[in-house]
Amino acid sequence: QVQLLESGGGLVQAGGSLRLSCAASGRTLNNYAWFRQAPGNEREFVARINWSGADIYYTDSVKGRFTISNHNAKNTVYLQMNSLKPEDTAVYFCGADFSSAIPRARDINYWGKGTLVTVSS
Repeated sequence: QVQLLESGGGLVQAGGSLRLSCAASGRTLNNYAWFRQAPGNEREFVARINWSGADIYYTDSVKGRFTISNHNAKNTVYLQMNSLKPEDTAVYFCGADFSSAIPRARDINYWGKGTLVTVSS
C-alpha cells in the first residue's frame, strides 16, 4: 500500500515562497505529480516528475516560478513555489502512479490528503 503525506502549506503574502513536501511510504513508484484545487474548481495539474528526475513537466501558469524535485533517499517529492500569486491559493495534493506524460486527476492511483496554500494580496 502506498501512502503520501503532504506538508509545507501555509499563509504567505503575494511574492513570497513556500516549499511543499510529499513523503511517500510503501513501495516506490515511478511517477509523482502535484495537483491543486481551489474552492469551486476542479483539481488541476501543476507539475510532475519521474523518479530519475529526468522527466519533468509544468502547467503553463507556474513555469518559471515553481520547481518540482525529488530526493530518492528520503522518498520525498518537493514543490518549491516562488513569486506566489493570490491565484495560486488552493489545496495542493500529491499524486502518484500514473502513465500519462501530463496526467489528469482521474489518471492518478494514489493521493495524499492535501495541504492548504493561501496567498494574500
